[in-house]
Amino acid sequence: MRHIAILTEARSSYGYLRPIARLIEADPELQYSLIVTNQHLLPDFGYSVEEIERDGLNITDRIYMTLDGYTPATMVKSLGVLLLSLGDAFVRLQPDFVLVLGDRGDSLMAALAGAHMNIPVAHIQAGERSGNIDGLTRHAITRFAHVHFASGPDAAERLRRMGEDEWRIQLVGAPQLDELVRGDVAPPEEIAERFELDLTEPLLLVVQHPVTEEYGEGVEQMRETLEAVCELRHQTVLIFPNTDAGSDDLRLLVERYHRPFMRLERNVPRRVYGGLMQAASALVGNSSSGLIEAPALNLPAINVGERQRDRARAPNVIDVPHNRSAIADAIRRALSAEFRAGLANGDSPYVSDGRVSERIVEFLKTVPIDARLLRKQIAY
Repeated sequence: MRHIAILTEARSSYGYLRPIARLIEADPELQYSLIVTNQHLLPDFGYSVEEIERDGLNITDRIYMTLDGYTPATMVKSLGVLLLSLGDAFVRLQPDFVLVLGDRGDSLMAALAGAHMNIPVAHIQAGERSGNIDGLTRHAITRFAHVHFASGPDAAERLRRMGEDEWRIQLVGAPQLDELVRGDVAPPEEIAERFELDLTEPLLLVVQHPVTEEYGEGVEQMRETLEAVCELRHQTVLIFPNTDAGSDDLRLLVERYHRPFMRLERNVPRRVYGGLMQAASALVGNSSSGLIEAPALNLPAINVGERQRDRARAPNVIDVPHNRSAIADAIRRALSAEFRAGLANGDSPYVSDGRVSERIVEFLKTVPIDARLLRKQIAY
């Protein structure tokens, strides 16, 4: 029986991995171990491990690794703690594959550990471009990964140009879209009741994270977004930022800006987040969900600042600087009937047919684990 070790560190990554874990669970020739860490285990960030527990998935390891302080130095030390702990976990679990995703440091630590322990590493959303340290991290993972699951043709081509063997590159699509495509999200009436919303009126969903290279500027950047939101006074659901350096100051600022028309949430389950995106009139901030998930729902996204500067874009995205007037103007444009009419065909650079997870699991199940897989060389 082939054994897949899966790492998840936050709600965002869990959305990629839940459908994959469920498919593995249903296959008698496969098994998985779910390693839960970072934001999932922090009460200040909503303790989202409870969502995984409610889903009944097989959590084998809970790795506490996040040091308080939320500075660049504590980020580095936290990743070091995770790397040490993953080595112990892999010795005990003896997986046949390590499955990681995206562009976060947590995934890089798992790829480092797996590659050095002669365990093949598979990387979801390989080859994409994103801004700041995340872009560096994604391409560092590529060097340690043995299999690359690309979400679109541009990402696959970028992997080829990086010198990866053609057979290692699998153009499968974006698995986090599977549940959205299948409609596995909270219905509008549940969203309206849960957040006390009037869905006949505009609804803003705000998700903005600190940017590592701009450490020390995050408070003023968030202030510009909040001032724009307060100027327009539309009903708003704001989800707290992630654990990157500077996030504690952003959380304090958000709480000071709390207004009667705002709902502040430390975390929401993936199904509820999908329902919020479906119900929202616009998504504001710098979350990758504005560029990846939002196009599938024809949801306008006001992308603020540089965090996602290099990602592929669909017509739903409006890029703006950290300037309250520019953000407010972009929200007004996004809410216009004319702008929304241009999103009717759901154009997106990310492949999504509801079966991406199936293709990933099938490849993990059938690819030979041999010297050819494990002994990587640059192809040029």
